[in-house]
Amino acid sequence: MDIEVLGPLVACLHGHSFAPTAAKPRTVLAMLALHANSVVPVDSLIKELWPHGRPRSARTVIQTYVLHLRKLISASWPDRDHPDSGAKAVLATVPGGYRLNAPVEHLDVAQFERLAAAGHRAREVGDFIGASRSFSDALTKWRGGALMDVQCGPHLDVDVQRLEEARLNAIDCRIDADLRLGRHHELLGELSALVAQYRTHEGLCAHLMLALYRSGRRGAAINAYGRLHACLSGDLGLEPSAQLQRLQRTLLTADRDSAELDASWHDATAEGRHRIVAGDFVRGR
Repeated sequence: MDIEVLGPLVACLHGHSFAPTAAKPRTVLAMLALHANSVVPVDSLIKELWPHGRPRSARTVIQTYVLHLRKLISASWPDRDHPDSGAKAVLATVPGGYRLNAPVEHLDVAQFERLAAAGHRAREVGDFIGASRSFSDALTKWRGGALMDVQCGPHLDVDVQRLEEARLNAIDCRIDADLRLGRHHELLGELSALVAQYRTHEGLCAHLMLALYRSGRRGAAINAYGRLHACLSGDLGLEPSAQLQRLQRTLLTADRDSAELDASWHDATAEGRHRIVAGDFVRGR
C-alpha cells in the first residue's frame, strides 16, 4: 500500500488505485489518509464535507462513501476469496468513526517527517553535511502542494497549512546548512525564486542577502532588503525585524567573512522563522 498526500492524493494497493474521482468521497479518503492509523470521527468528516450546515442524511451519506471506498479497495485485494474482509481491515469501522490502516513506511508524510527530524538532529550537533542531506531527502517526498487535487474543508485546510509550514521550514533549514557549507553561488537562483514566492519571509530574505553579499554583490543584497521593506510596509504596515535591520547595517560595513556578519545573519534567520506572515502560505494548485 502507498498513501501520498504531499502533492496530488495517491492511494494504491498492490499497484491499483483506490482513490475515487468524485469530490466528496475523495475528501473523505484524504481525511483518512492524512490521519492514517488514527481514528477520524464521523463528526469531523461531516464538518469537513458540509462546513456551513449538515444535511439530515449526513451520517448515511458518509456510510455510503465509506462503502464505496471499500469496494475500490476490494477490487485491488490480492485474496480474491475474501476481498470484503480485507477491505474492512484496511478501512476499519471503530467506535465513533473510521480508521485507515497503512504501514508507516508507506506514508509519504511519515517519511518526510522522519527525514526532517533527522535533519534537525544533525543541525543541532553541527553536522551540516548530514543536515543538508536529510532535509534534501525529506523534500524529495513532495510532488506539489499538499492535497492539491482535493476539495478541502476547515479541517484539511488547517492540516495543509501545517504541512506547508513544515515544508518551508525544511527548505529554510536546508539552505541554512548549505550556506554554512559555503554554497553561496549555487543557492542564488533557488533563493531568488523563493524570495519572490514568499515575499514577506524574513529568514529567506536574510539567506539571500548573505548569499549575494558573499558572492560579491553587496548592492544586490541591499536591494533585496529594500524590496522586503517595501513589501512589509506597503502591504502590511510592518517594519522588518530589528535583527534583519541589523543584518542590513552589517552588510554596509562588515568584511565578507567577519564574525559580526555571521552573528547578524544567524539572528535574522532565527527571528525570521518566528515572524512568518500567514499570507506566505498559498496553497499549491
